[in-house]
Amino acid sequence: MKEFGVDITTDDIIDTLAFFDSWDDRYKYIIDLGKELPPLPDSERIDENIIRGCQSKVWLSAGQREQHLYFQVDSDAFIVKGLLGIVMAAYNSKTPQQILDFDIEAYFAEIDLMRHLSPTRGSGLQAMVARIKTIAAASV
Repeated sequence: MKEFGVDITTDDIIDTLAFFDSWDDRYKYIIDLGKELPPLPDSERIDENIIRGCQSKVWLSAGQREQHLYFQVDSDAFIVKGLLGIVMAAYNSKTPQQILDFDIEAYFAEIDLMRHLSPTRGSGLQAMVARIKTIAAASV
């Protein structure tokens, strides 16, 4: 299975999304990206791993190995799982400092993502990013 942040990178996502002419095709790709996320164990589907501020139910758990943070994520909505894949390409398997230094807003702008999300989905995406940055800041 391909690992987000290692085998599936932000450059891969930028290049693939640029290939599509329509946002309908991009949405299909984003949904397919979510299908590539590894399954989240039931033991991680706990209240403390739920990200508040998301329209859908979203779980995020983190662990650290050899100075790198690894995330497990899931959602009950297909498009949100795809958005999680986009975020995992940026943050998974990175050091806390790499996470804090990464310009996620520039990444989202390059793929023109926020303009194509509803305000509630955009807020949820920002809540995901904020949780990951909080975890990274606590790990520095």
